[in-house]
Amino acid sequence: MRALITGANGFAGSHLAEYLLAHTDLEVWGTDISSNDRNIAHIRDDLELVVGDMSDPDVASDILSQTQPDYIFHLAAQAFVPLSWSDPWQTIATNIRLQLNILKTLVDTGSRPRVLVVGSADEYGLIAADELPVTEATPLRPYSPYAVSKIAQDMLGYQYFASHALPIVRVRPFNHIGARQSPAFVTSDFAKQIAEIEQGQREAELHVGNLEARRDFTDVRDMVRAYYLALQHGEEGQVYNLGAERAQAIRDVLNMLLEMSEAEIEVVEEPARLRPTDVPVVISDCSKFRERTGWRATIDLRDSLQDILNYWRERIREDTGGQ
Repeated sequence: MRALITGANGFAGSHLAEYLLAHTDLEVWGTDISSNDRNIAHIRDDLELVVGDMSDPDVASDILSQTQPDYIFHLAAQAFVPLSWSDPWQTIATNIRLQLNILKTLVDTGSRPRVLVVGSADEYGLIAADELPVTEATPLRPYSPYAVSKIAQDMLGYQYFASHALPIVRVRPFNHIGARQSPAFVTSDFAKQIAEIEQGQREAELHVGNLEARRDFTDVRDMVRAYYLALQHGEEGQVYNLGAERAQAIRDVLNMLLEMSEAEIEVVEEPARLRPTDVPVVISDCSKFRERTGWRATIDLRDSLQDILNYWRERIREDTGGQ
């Protein structure tokens, strides 16, 4: 049996590839838009990587013809929310085209692999306090072009299930964190700044945005385990929330990271880091998925943060020649 991970060299994609190679008998293939395989270099001998831009329908068709997967984990996307504000069309076009090309190719060729469509908790958008915790029935009120693109992916997944009986399962992951995540995301951003300060690469000032928001953080290793369970045991056509089911203030996350460093660091608020809109509190309700699969997030937040900080310490040492 063969699994195809789109965006296999990305943050979640690389961790999913690790998980599938370590815990299943699946033959694992991946796609990426470039040949830069930094995130998967350590498993490159065990992973078949196909390079190509699947937003081109011909490329998508060629890759699916070459790989012939039994399972498709569709993770490739433009996932940086601020970029969706500055260039909304690029985010919406990329995320819709990628998925549409995959699903249309499957219909055109009669292929029927099980497909995981990865949406986002951002689909829920402006959540009221009396709607917490967030269930799959919570109304979708997107507050960014990125969120709109993820709703489109979500609904495309449902439409191709309903119209063409494709075996599609949809998930809405809440914030997931870990080593190899881009510093465009908050925990990785904080950890990278701390590591740079420790190694004398920047002044002892850590620049931050909104520290009062509370988010539902899950370790990426727990999240990719959920992706596998969703595709193995999820009901076709259904959508499932995935999260830790607890809210943690960004300020508390920052303080945990600062406690892991001996450097004296000043925290500086930077207005440019604030988003045009921001939801105060997000907490997931994953009871629907838990009842189906038994899954629950298990990795402690402090362990996740320590891993992220250690990753950036090592990476910066490597990038500076081990100094």
